[in-house]
Amino acid sequence: MSNSQFLIVHKFPALSNILTEIKNILNFNVVIINDNNFDDKANENNLVIISGEKKFQSKFQLKIDNYPIRINKLTEIINIQFLKNKFNQQNNKVVGKYTINFNARTMNYNNKILSLTEKELKIINFLSSSNKNITINELQSNVWGHKSKLETHTVETHVYRLRKKVEKKFNDRLFIMSVKNGYKIQT
Repeated sequence: MSNSQFLIVHKFPALSNILTEIKNILNFNVVIINDNNFDDKANENNLVIISGEKKFQSKFQLKIDNYPIRINKLTEIINIQFLKNKFNQQNNKVVGKYTINFNARTMNYNNKILSLTEKELKIINFLSSSNKNITINELQSNVWGHKSKLETHTVETHVYRLRKKVEKKFNDRLFIMSVKNGYKIQT
């Protein structure tokens, strides 16, 4: 059983009883709550809530409208929701104050969205994945796939354009910093 996946059953006694009986064959944890106090679980990365209360609303909520439902179909729907949650979490990366969405190829901050190219995403991802300054040769090798030291200004040109885009959209001149022999992302 995965300890990182929690299904919260909120004010739904019939479902609680069924899932309690079969919990040893489920690949997620079941937490049964009969009040509205589950803030301690609300920060979990992989959380799905099913509520029997009609007025209940949550961003983690899985709505099931077709009753009756077979238990194997229900567990399938729950597992699919866990997969969707995991997929969505992996697509977003927080870099400093920005959220980078790799599927949408966007950079978001303060309700502003900047479209990025595939190469710009790779530059940001590589720079943000390192705690050290990244040289131009490291960018050439890891982002462009060049193994030898080529005399080209491709890296500098791409980084310059990316910096200008970020500055224009977010008024941020310090996102990608020029450092001795390379670059780093200000986080």
